[in-house]
Amino acid sequence: MRQARCDADTACGCVTWQSAGGKCWKRSTCEASQFQASLGFDTFVNNFRTGPPPVPGPAPVPTGAQGVSFDIEADGYGCVLATKGPARPMYQDFLATMAELTKEPLYSLDGVWKYLPQTMVDIPPTKVPDATPAGMVHIPKANFTFVVKGVEIEGDDNHGVDVQYPWEPHPAREHSHTMELSSFFIDKYPVTTSNYSTYLKATGYTPTDSYNYLKNWGGASTPPAAVADIPVTYVSLNEARLYCTWAGARLPHSYEWQYAAQGTDGRTYPWGATKDQSKYPTLTTGDTFKGPESVFAYSPAGDSPFGVSGLVGNVWQYTDEFEDDHTRAVILRGGSNYRPSGSLWYFPQALELNTHNKYFLMDDRYERAGTVGFRCAVDAE
Repeated sequence: MRQARCDADTACGCVTWQSAGGKCWKRSTCEASQFQASLGFDTFVNNFRTGPPPVPGPAPVPTGAQGVSFDIEADGYGCVLATKGPARPMYQDFLATMAELTKEPLYSLDGVWKYLPQTMVDIPPTKVPDATPAGMVHIPKANFTFVVKGVEIEGDDNHGVDVQYPWEPHPAREHSHTMELSSFFIDKYPVTTSNYSTYLKATGYTPTDSYNYLKNWGGASTPPAAVADIPVTYVSLNEARLYCTWAGARLPHSYEWQYAAQGTDGRTYPWGATKDQSKYPTLTTGDTFKGPESVFAYSPAGDSPFGVSGLVGNVWQYTDEFEDDHTRAVILRGGSNYRPSGSLWYFPQALELNTHNKYFLMDDRYERAGTVGFRCAVDAE
């Protein structure tokens, strides 16, 4: 298979493909005599520059070249795909899709930038239990002022960065809203490998695609002692939801998570206003990830006003999912104890309770990460 890209800066733009080296580039002149057949070159000529009428006519095809004619807008790009024999069905399907996507010329579209609306994915309510579920903490009903901002590296409210909560007119980086929250229960600690092992024994769950699934312990019937009390990680958003459903629970909304961590006084950290390294894991970096720490390591010193533990600095925690016409993403809370070195562009931390980050979703294998875990919630009324 050979492919070439035609840049439409000139009426005759020649693109070459060297079979042996697999290298593709554009030439400023289009003389077929410059290419020797023994070197395995194909020469393609861009015959048109397409834009609003009048459209320039085709350029002459140089001697020895193969003329390829297709519509392309001024300063646009086009591709030529050469196959030996008929194209395979998958390529035909792809080309048909691309033809559909590009059937409307770009110059005919509205040039005014608009927000792309997002929807927060519904989290179905749970059955209300008769008593506090084992391992959970009761969070009372309250009027809660939810103030949070995304820590994405670039962008602002004017460009729709971050997410759009149901009460907002468009996606924004910064959010502020006072709401009445019903009481609920939430796990005191993040779900551990031991908890997840119990779930696996009870359900026999195995993923269709096992790539990176429970990578650090393999999902053994009894987790190794070294990882028994650490948060379970290397699970996708859907796998976290499946666990919570099995437990008669659900994932918390991001504002429920924040209320359980912050209370009503607007504190910056679960324990108060001051960043205190003795109350959460030390952030590590470099090329080696040693994994999260025990969920019990910083309790009760690092607990929230309600006694919820392990909220920041150990593993990110899944909360709300958002979607638009093109993407899906989940809000992660709490930060982690590891961030790879080498680039300031890597996923920023969000230890402060008035911050969160947005993790784009694709499929189970992509979402599984050693720094992402979860905890469950149950409705109390």
